Amino acid sequence: MALLKVKFNQKKRVKLAQGLWLMNWFSVFAGIIVFSMGLFLKIELRKRSEVMDNSESHFVPNSLILMGILSCAFNALAGKICYDSLDPTKFAKWKPLLKPYLVLCFFFNFFIFFIALICFLMRGSLETTLAYGLKNGMKFYRDTDTPGRCFMKKTIDMLQIEFRCCGNNGFRDWFEIQWISNRYLDFGSKEVKDRIKSNVDGRYLVDGVPFSCCNPSSPRPCIQYQVTNNSAHYSYDYQTEELNLWNRGCREALLLYYSSMMSSMGGVVLFVWLFEVSVMVGLRLLQTALESIANPEDPECESEGWLLEQSLTDTFKSALESLKKLGKFNQVDTGAEGAEGEEGGKTPAISTVS
Repeated sequence: MALLKVKFNQKKRVKLAQGLWLMNWFSVFAGIIVFSMGLFLKIELRKRSEVMDNSESHFVPNSLILMGILSCAFNALAGKICYDSLDPTKFAKWKPLLKPYLVLCFFFNFFIFFIALICFLMRGSLETTLAYGLKNGMKFYRDTDTPGRCFMKKTIDMLQIEFRCCGNNGFRDWFEIQWISNRYLDFGSKEVKDRIKSNVDGRYLVDGVPFSCCNPSSPRPCIQYQVTNNSAHYSYDYQTEELNLWNRGCREALLLYYSSMMSSMGGVVLFVWLFEVSVMVGLRLLQTALESIANPEDPECESEGWLLEQSLTDTFKSALESLKKLGKFNQVDTGAEGAEGEEGGKTPAISTVS
């Protein structure tokens, strides 16, 4: 028994073809939107590529761009097929191509669904990328005179100001690295010498943070140096008082920004996938309805359209049998080639004896 069998007359076939033509052009528009989303995401990731550890995060925008291009191409072609299906003479040239085209559509829809899942599941990989990238970026904050790294200070400062964050996991991350360049240290000062000597690696570590960590909404002037030294500031207790620094780490801020963006894009892609599946099902019904017309000379006659010619179980069984036959056919071909090779090897030996 055929799956999703529907009876069609001439009027219904025309309505289905016209509806599919319109839906395909909506899908072309959706493809343009997906392409634009991928381009926007790629630009946003490139803006902060210096604080990302690898290029794996670009898989999603690259896939969205490819998906948008393929969606426009596939649906524009499907729209042409639906338009020509109203004319039997024009539709005749598309008949042998429809089955391969529907197979391609099936795999394309699988690709769309996969991309939608990746958009929702990318958070873990993105978190690791940001954690290592920000940690390395903070190490190079002081290298304002080093070629290739001189831009890192500006990048980190702009990032902390824009996303209202400080450090990787929090402001204390700045205590563990030397973020002040040696160029601006007075090595004749006893305080500088003592701090460098007290550190095993000979780094100048302070309990301070860059200016970009300061919260401008705080009523108190920013305390960015000697943050944990209560005696250095009047009426101050860093353990009880709410600091005038951003408490949120930049990894958390960027992760929330990108993951929410990807989740929204995943929802759009999922909607596009449902729309594309409905278009593919409609195209399959139109194909079978046109091919099952009993009398091609009488366009007014009724016909039947279906999604699968057999039930889902029978279709699966027949597909397995086809694969088995194909495997046996390949084995027979391999055996025949081996036998020909052995005969070819024996012939020269006989000629030598004679």
